[in-house]
Amino acid sequence: MTEQLQSIKFASNISLYSSWRSSCSYRVRIYLNLKSLNYRIKPVDLIKLSSLNNAEVQLPSPTKFVPALEIDGHTLFESMAIMQYIEETRPHNPLLPNNPLKRAQVRAICDMIVSGIQPLQNTGVLNYIGDYLGEKEKKWSQHWIIKGFDAVEKVLRETSGKYCVGDEITLADCCLIPQVFNARRFHVDLKSYPIILRIDRHLHSHPAFRKAHPMMQDDFPSEMLTDPNFFKAKL
Repeated sequence: MTEQLQSIKFASNISLYSSWRSSCSYRVRIYLNLKSLNYRIKPVDLIKLSSLNNAEVQLPSPTKFVPALEIDGHTLFESMAIMQYIEETRPHNPLLPNNPLKRAQVRAICDMIVSGIQPLQNTGVLNYIGDYLGEKEKKWSQHWIIKGFDAVEKVLRETSGKYCVGDEITLADCCLIPQVFNARRFHVDLKSYPIILRIDRHLHSHPAFRKAHPMMQDDFPSEMLTDPNFFKAKL
């Protein structure tokens, strides 16, 4: 591994294709901040991006999703792959525990959110099913968030300390907090999830999480603050 790391030409200029609306981008912004890495954000309009065959939005990833990260002469895509690449190439401020069991717990919580909950509120998915569900579109999102959070809360009863796994911030926290934001955006009642809410409170004022918050992004549209359907997040 040491020889492999020595062969990488580390770049100081890192660019993140990101959208305020994307919880996948949000988790990577948190992660980069926790790793104390300087990066430049290239904002992407998800509404334009979600239009089929839209040529206006140029993205370097074959999936045409955000986030995408330009780093070390490469373009990486998929949030977990991005974070794990950096974790392996830049081991300072580690966000995976040394203990194998705790590492597995962190990865399981990440997977529950990244694979099991978030994709069902993806902008492209909602645009597609909206034609069929109509006014029930919000209930679709609420159903899958509640189902997923029921399971996550149960896991956290066994794994959590101050944060998702023990008392150190991990990749699991990077994934959880953006999903809490999504839950509030879809007006999910979170009272049934005291551990999730406790962890969210602990991290609310953390500089890395605060800087990454959607409402702190340059591409966050100010008119959203007067939209009655957009929840009023407190910063």
